[in-house]
Amino acid sequence: MQNRKQPTVALVKCSSYRRQEVEEAVSKAIELLGGFEEIFGQDEGVSEIRPESELVLKPNLLAKANPEKAVTTHPEVFRAVGKALKDAGYSNLKYGDSPGNPMLSVERTAEGCGIKTVADELGILPGDFEHGREVEYSEGMATKKFVLCNEIADLVESGEGGIINICKMKTHQLERITGAVKNSFGCVYGINKTASHAIYETPEHFARMLADLNNLVRPRLHIMDGIVAMEGNGPGSGDPTHMDVILASTDPIALDTVFCHLIYLDADYVPTNRAAMDSGAAFASEDDIRVVVGNMPMHRDGETVDLDDMAVKCGDRNFNVQRAREYRGNFRIMKLVGRFVEKKPVVLEDKCIGCGICEETCPVEGKAIKIKPRITKAMGESSMGTGAVPNLMKTEGTPKQKVAMYNYDMCIKCYCCQEMCPEKAITVQKSLLAKIIDRRWKM
Repeated sequence: MQNRKQPTVALVKCSSYRRQEVEEAVSKAIELLGGFEEIFGQDEGVSEIRPESELVLKPNLLAKANPEKAVTTHPEVFRAVGKALKDAGYSNLKYGDSPGNPMLSVERTAEGCGIKTVADELGILPGDFEHGREVEYSEGMATKKFVLCNEIADLVESGEGGIINICKMKTHQLERITGAVKNSFGCVYGINKTASHAIYETPEHFARMLADLNNLVRPRLHIMDGIVAMEGNGPGSGDPTHMDVILASTDPIALDTVFCHLIYLDADYVPTNRAAMDSGAAFASEDDIRVVVGNMPMHRDGETVDLDDMAVKCGDRNFNVQRAREYRGNFRIMKLVGRFVEKKPVVLEDKCIGCGICEETCPVEGKAIKIKPRITKAMGESSMGTGAVPNLMKTEGTPKQKVAMYNYDMCIKCYCCQEMCPEKAITVQKSLLAKIIDRRWKM
């Protein structure tokens, strides 16, 4: 995020995960950025990456999920990036990520997402993402240290090699979107990711931490899988939707800004974009971004296009993402009713199986969400007559008879529970009052 060159984003149309089509799209995106020699050349504060240098491929491995659910980086995009690097002579490749559920190993998560199979086929070894250590960062805005996975800590401390960030195009309840910047959070080791939500409680504070993290680990290339994106209740429980694009850039904020334009979201409302701007780590204006296209009808490969023109031709104005400003207690009168206009996580009891993953991942001491016996209605005989009347009865026993319940007085609205729920049983809702206010005043 400290790159001061004009930020360039390659946008390549790609309509399916057919292997040849994806490989051609990824290769085209790399070509539009000048090729690996240009991308990996020596730059401000970073060394040149040579063919023998170690490169760590960092996909999104949020959870063990079928690739068709659009929760994680699709294995064919991972394959295309790995193959392109190997074909170009970069053979010292490793891969990894720190999954959202620290109780599940990196290997099992990667296997469940289809990434491990591809990595094995390409001879890409797993990096050490199962252990971590503290790394100092004196220049940080929000923090002066991180606990990084060992593989990433080695790269940072040596100053050699680099990270290839292979992110997924998705919505995110805390930061609106999760793209290039947010995907670097998987460099933080294990349980420390959950703990970070308790430390950096607001979206803005959390974004400043992410800005620090990106400035520390400095991925050398960002490639976004936007062939099938996730809209709605992301990043783990949303709905797959075709966007039919591969995006690539050496600048994560520029890439995320292009993502925002494709879904008609004001990029200034994304906390990670704002944090980078405030820190001086990003470009001065969206007008600085150069978007070059490939495989796009009525445009020649390498042609520069306007952001708004790109959105019309490749974007989706109906993409389900939160576009209005959020209430932050900006108006004194609204502070009195603030709890009624803020969004909050809600359990869909008909989907909840009482597995307890939400409780495990809650970062709040004492837990803001707990698994408790369901309260069910039972039909019994009334003492006042012979007719059956409903009575409330608490049930104990099997997990299916239990459900997650919130203590909203403790909830910090980090949405870790929603992010990690395997049954899509937690959604994020706004009250009717909040929806009316958003439409009327766009707070």
